[in-house]
Amino acid sequence: MKVNQSEFIISAVRPEQYPDDGLPEIALAGRSNVGKSSLINRMINRKNLARTSATPGKTQQLNYYKINQDLYFVDFPGYGYAKVSKEQRFAWGKMMEKYLLQRDELKLVMQMVDMRHEPSKDDKMMNEWLRHHGLPLVVVATKMDKIPKTRRAKHIKVIKEALGLRSGDLFVPFSSEEGLGKEELWDIITRHAQIDKYAPVESDADHETEADESPEDENLQ
Repeated sequence: MKVNQSEFIISAVRPEQYPDDGLPEIALAGRSNVGKSSLINRMINRKNLARTSATPGKTQQLNYYKINQDLYFVDFPGYGYAKVSKEQRFAWGKMMEKYLLQRDELKLVMQMVDMRHEPSKDDKMMNEWLRHHGLPLVVVATKMDKIPKTRRAKHIKVIKEALGLRSGDLFVPFSSEEGLGKEELWDIITRHAQIDKYAPVESDADHETEADESPEDENLQ
């Protein structure tokens, strides 16, 4: 998919702050430092629209990024950060649960796991919860470039077995550094969002301004 326009829209903490234009939304969920910001930047061909904070676990909002006036990436707070209080984790969990179960615009959840490691307890719990509620899901294994090519198949097998993935479940190995998996992931996203990835899009020149700001406290790579 050719991305001609991308912009940060809002860091939302309440449903009334969510965009009301009805565009499809693609949620990104994963542990802190799993590489979500890097994936967003690679998918939209931008270097730093989604930024990383020096304080992991700080982000408490749903960060909205609009792509080509066609859809939104919705970046979730990272789960599994030990220094976050139980009360804060509970509050984040309730916010995300309400969004995931009640947001009509949600078309797909990208659960991101680090390909270098076996999925954590939090990864497994999130995957089980998403599947229990029948949410459309693709598991994205990030940082594939960190694994030697001869060992990638083994790491993929470990992840699939740990999460109990079956042959028909969507799974994409991904590298933000090399762009591996990008086109496959766009195919899945556009199919679930029901948009034509080959449709012509307006260029930046057709718009007087484009918002380049990104949330200052974005904590996920």
